[in-house]
Amino acid sequence: MPQPTDSTKLNRRDAMLLSLAGGLSLASAAHATEPIPVPTPRPPAAPGTSTPRSAIAATQYGRVRGFLDDGVLTFKGVPYAQTTAGENRWLPAKPPTPWKDELPTLTYGANCPQTLHPWAASEQTFLQQWDDGWQSEDLLKLNIWTPSLSGKRPVMFYIHGGGYSFGSSYELAAHHGAQMARHHDVVQVSVNHRLNILGFLDLAEVGGAAYEDSVNVGMTDLIAALKWVQQNIANFGGDPDRIMIYGQSGGGSKVTTLLGMPGASGLIHRAAAQSGGGGNIPSRDQQREVTRVMMKDLGLAPNDLASLQKMDWPALIAAGNAAVAKINPPMRGPFGPFAPGPPRVGWSPSVDGKNINLRSFFDVAPDISKNIPILIGSVSEEGNQMGSHPTEDEWRANLTKTYGDQKAATLISLLKKTYPSKSVRTLSYMCSGVGGLNSLSIRNNVVKMARLKHELKAAPAYAYYFSWQTPMLDGIPGAWHTSDLQFCFDNTRLCNQGTGNTPEAQALARKMATAWANFARTGNPSQPGLAWLPSDPENNPTMVFDNHCRMANDPEGEARKLLLS
Repeated sequence: MPQPTDSTKLNRRDAMLLSLAGGLSLASAAHATEPIPVPTPRPPAAPGTSTPRSAIAATQYGRVRGFLDDGVLTFKGVPYAQTTAGENRWLPAKPPTPWKDELPTLTYGANCPQTLHPWAASEQTFLQQWDDGWQSEDLLKLNIWTPSLSGKRPVMFYIHGGGYSFGSSYELAAHHGAQMARHHDVVQVSVNHRLNILGFLDLAEVGGAAYEDSVNVGMTDLIAALKWVQQNIANFGGDPDRIMIYGQSGGGSKVTTLLGMPGASGLIHRAAAQSGGGGNIPSRDQQREVTRVMMKDLGLAPNDLASLQKMDWPALIAAGNAAVAKINPPMRGPFGPFAPGPPRVGWSPSVDGKNINLRSFFDVAPDISKNIPILIGSVSEEGNQMGSHPTEDEWRANLTKTYGDQKAATLISLLKKTYPSKSVRTLSYMCSGVGGLNSLSIRNNVVKMARLKHELKAAPAYAYYFSWQTPMLDGIPGAWHTSDLQFCFDNTRLCNQGTGNTPEAQALARKMATAWANFARTGNPSQPGLAWLPSDPENNPTMVFDNHCRMANDPEGEARKLLLS
């Protein structure tokens, strides 16, 4: 991908790549013999929205007041830490200041300051149904949907995507958690945390020992949120001993990073990485170079922390992005968040030797996560960019430039033979030959992460491949990056611009959401009529989610292996 003309203005896709680049047989007897869970039916909810006194829950910091939405108790913008503005910039999250009166938690909180969506991309915007919300450094909030304040339901803790640079808990309509609480009897949680320069700038040399954790506060924020959940979720009808973390794209990378963080040990009981995970993150020394370059460019003394804390965040983000662009070499050949070789600097976690000791699920599956079952998968058109309209000749030229004549010809022939009804444009979204997300590379990463997990010889990994093709926009988008979220959250009606909310979409969503909820409940995503086998490196058994859901051995195996040859 070429460098942006103005290095201080990385678009969201560029920022995601920079931050991500930085970013059966072994099933236990319990998993092998455990009965397939059957969801407990719930009586129909009373329709409508209200704000009854029953929608008040206690936390250790004070009581919060939410609302009732068609039988689902909803709490939005619940603080799990103090503001990160001013003197709190780059410091570890501080517990909320207790309050006396009931705190209204009726609307979503602020998103971390970031580069906003390119709203000019009309087709992409239509499919994704983006919501940029509002921005503030008082952003450490979470959202909770629950059927009842009593009981002990599994907790599904969702971490948003956008690399480590942008995104939010509610940027996509798909993230809305009411359907999971309403139909699948879980407590659904989503969270905001610090991103980009606000979450991943190493200031230990600038501010001293107090800022030793600054380089990874974006990740330690998530640990703070998980601790809040562990300590408070019982008051929302959740089980603190059954917490599933899951995330998509950059959120998947955050999941695999958390699985290797000692500070998260004991807080996680299941995990899912969707279209992401296992990033090639940089070292602390690399990240310190970003700070040195930025301070010099800003004309600040090496220890002028006060100026950084007072600086408006748009100027701060621009300065940091410029420093990152200066340090990273031009991208050549196949690249991406999972590519081997020297890590690129940018807004991502780094190996600091304290909070993060290894590149989790890139080099190795961390031993501290061996007893946590994991679900890993991807979608068939990860590289969808609706602004891309290549002819077959243009597609071939792009593939040839990256992979060479013979491999390009073989890829085109294989994909056209496998998917004769797909247009060239849709096929190019599977493997374009240019910068961006690559479905076949991400399939390779899924297989790699499942293998690393298998090598721990403990809790299993379950693999999936989402290949449902949308009927929208003449079917051209395929199964684009994030499209699986509309289904695993059971939100095809809310996301009808992407799904059409067809009967087929609704049926698939119930199956996927049931699988995710069952996984949260038991560590096994199987359901009646759809047994899901754990992965193994020999056959790579994978659940394919489409109108006909089925187990298959290594979907796209021949094509993905071409990229490795």
